[in-house]
Amino acid sequence: MTASPSAVNPVLSVAPVAPATAATHFRACLAFHTDVSDVAAALAAGEDPGFVVLDSRSTESWDQGHIPGAVHLPTALIPELAGQLLDRSVPVVTYCWGPGCNGATRAALALAELGFQVKEMLGGFEYWAREGFEYETWEGRERRAADPLTAPVEAADCGCR
Repeated sequence: MTASPSAVNPVLSVAPVAPATAATHFRACLAFHTDVSDVAAALAAGEDPGFVVLDSRSTESWDQGHIPGAVHLPTALIPELAGQLLDRSVPVVTYCWGPGCNGATRAALALAELGFQVKEMLGGFEYWAREGFEYETWEGRERRAADPLTAPVEAADCGCR
């Protein structure tokens, strides 16, 4: 007699949902999130990307490094300053430090509550730098070599599109 898969397999101990339910969920995820590679590709295209990037971290963090062209608006100041710095007709992509930080989520919530269209950039500044994209510091522009654990070494992109 064999054990049922759920008894021995923690992955399947909760059964997957029906494909249509999964499709609805994952479509919604893409409506709420983007990633650093897609943001970088849109910004590198040389045209208006149709969105603005917002760094929600402190001034000290901003000075350590930020995405070129990003708007700096710490989360605590969003209710006071977002209406002056951002156009409600232009979607906003928020980011913070990285996947271990929910600052971009908090900023996205604050902006949504003020009537802005918003997406959160998964990976944050950490993965922006780890994937080898150029960033600015208080000293100027920098770029690190891509981390082979986060970005392909020999290819232009990861092929996950």
